[in-house]
Amino acid sequence: MNADVPSADAADRPGGTGRLVLLTTSHRVAPGLLSWNAWRTLRAADRVCCADAAHPQLPYLREAGVTVETAVPTARELVDDCVAGDRTVAVLTSADGESALTDGLARLAGSGRETMPDLELLPGAYDLPGARLLDLVQVMDRIRASCPWTGIRTHEDLAKYALEETYELVEAIETGDREALREELGDVLLQVVFHARIAQDDPEAPFSVDDVAGTIVEKLIHRHPHLFGDEPAETPEEVRAHWLRTKATEKRRASVTDGVPLTQPALALAAKLASRARTAGLDVRPSAPGIGYELLALAARAEAEGTDPETALRAAARTYRDAIRAAEGLPTAETDEISELPEEPGTPEAPE
Repeated sequence: MNADVPSADAADRPGGTGRLVLLTTSHRVAPGLLSWNAWRTLRAADRVCCADAAHPQLPYLREAGVTVETAVPTARELVDDCVAGDRTVAVLTSADGESALTDGLARLAGSGRETMPDLELLPGAYDLPGARLLDLVQVMDRIRASCPWTGIRTHEDLAKYALEETYELVEAIETGDREALREELGDVLLQVVFHARIAQDDPEAPFSVDDVAGTIVEKLIHRHPHLFGDEPAETPEEVRAHWLRTKATEKRRASVTDGVPLTQPALALAAKLASRARTAGLDVRPSAPGIGYELLALAARAEAEGTDPETALRAAARTYRDAIRAAEGLPTAETDEISELPEEPGTPEAPE
């Protein structure tokens, strides 16, 4: 089918064949937001059909004066109508089209014995970048409302899964597995949407995924005044300085340690505290005896040298694991999986 859209005027059509237009729309685009070619075709068509009486575009078409039949004739009937009357018939379909209709048209056109109208597939609306996120929100909403497991979950139930999915994402990044990276990013995104959907049900302080997105958008704009304001920044260092300055103004913390989560892995925690102290110009060095303080000093030194101690130790641990396996006479392939501990009694397992 030809996706180019010629004029809908009868004078511009090849004589004696008619025109059959399959107009696709997207449920991810607000109803009524059709392209100019789509509106032009619909208003000029001799007949407009739609199989779905609840199609979201119908109220807008009727408001614009377009008469729509809420039924789709067979491929045979549509071809005969177009050809016999030299008419333009537009069929409003979903983004995937009407399979029975398109299959029927393909059979007629492929027979070689039929006089066919000009067949056109006209996209009436295009998804914007990020449109599939709307699908995720819609699917999550249905699952939350109907799934016995999902419907009763709380933020506390899901906390451990957020950690697990984050670790799996880091693993995909560090191993360079692109397919795993895409999948794990989706799993982390699910955690965000899942928590937002749970928050929407809170009777006292509800918020939705739109509120979550709105909050981070406002934060990003505020912390990038060199892009959305008048402050100049030409280097990464200047951008970081802007970020830290605006963040400090937003948080108004009494201590540079405020806001550092103490539940994060110990090496990451040590490096974060050291980074906060160094950025603030505080020369605080761990001096108490003990292996914990020795590890803390190593983490602080690594952070000061630009090395993430958590990542460095994981890399060393992988090498150490391979050395152990080699000593055992076992393979050291990157695809080797570490056995998981059994689920704690009474803890619900998340569905895949």
